[in-house]
Amino acid sequence: MTTTAQHRLPSGFGPGTTAAEVLDGIDLAGRTAIVTGGYSGLGIETVSALVGAGARVIVPARRPEVARAALDARGLGAVAVDELDLSDLAGVRAFADRFLATGRSVDILINNAAIMAAPEARVGDGWESQFATNHLGHYALTNLLWPALVANGGARVVALSSTGHKLSGIRFDDPQFSTGYDKWVAYGQAKTANSLFAVQLDLLGAPLGVRAFAVHPGGIMTELQRHLPKAEMVASGWMTEDGVVNPRFKSPAQGAATSTWAATSPLLLGRGGVYCEDCDIAEATVPDGPDARVSGVNVHAIDPDAAAWLWAYSARLTGVNAFA
Repeated sequence: MTTTAQHRLPSGFGPGTTAAEVLDGIDLAGRTAIVTGGYSGLGIETVSALVGAGARVIVPARRPEVARAALDARGLGAVAVDELDLSDLAGVRAFADRFLATGRSVDILINNAAIMAAPEARVGDGWESQFATNHLGHYALTNLLWPALVANGGARVVALSSTGHKLSGIRFDDPQFSTGYDKWVAYGQAKTANSLFAVQLDLLGAPLGVRAFAVHPGGIMTELQRHLPKAEMVASGWMTEDGVVNPRFKSPAQGAATSTWAATSPLLLGRGGVYCEDCDIAEATVPDGPDARVSGVNVHAIDPDAAAWLWAYSARLTGVNAFA
């Protein structure tokens, strides 16, 4: 097994850095960014920081009216909203078609939307919902937007992964959980898929000027936890019985920092295909190493052979492949 080059730079930032601090001094005027799920949690903090740096931002949302209200409440009325349900391939294609019809390019695509530890559900052609929403929908969206991503050269794609990738590699024999479902293993596979997607997209896109990065935002209490009973979060040490969040968790503004850093940092020019955390490139770990459970990226999530397999599998399921 070979892996991508996973070594800290260092960047000068850290876990306490906010998205706005990452973008201090960076001018994004004239740049267009698309942020999925950009109306709550990490997403709206990411959007706010990008807008503050001058970017024009589009937020695709499953519930456009909810997104519009949330963005307006934050003073982000200039942000465009359009309809997109990542679990519906026809809807993904329709959004991409509408955007491409505008003739605009995309400089930054942040695949931020996600579900976590959801009850078993099937979408599309019987696909497991976490794999379909977190990975396949973003895979299809990125490929369908490819003409806009390569239009100007220099675009960046950021895929939000998670330390949850450590829960499972790709289940090559049964990625759709046809023989039994575990909500956390399914989440782990989906987050590994997000990381492997960045590895393969960067390999394919780099010759055309498009670089891709996977990001672990850190532990943050957001709507991502909506499927988790309070008792489970208390048992995991995420909060107390009184609802006090563990102080090791980041704020949403801190959680959004690594995404904005990967999308804009000059330090990443000429780099790509790496997994990032705490506003820097993460170190690779091994499953039994001392830090394997809490930080770094496990090698199964940056393995180029697994990344190539996943790309081919995703292309077969969705019928979408910009490089075919």
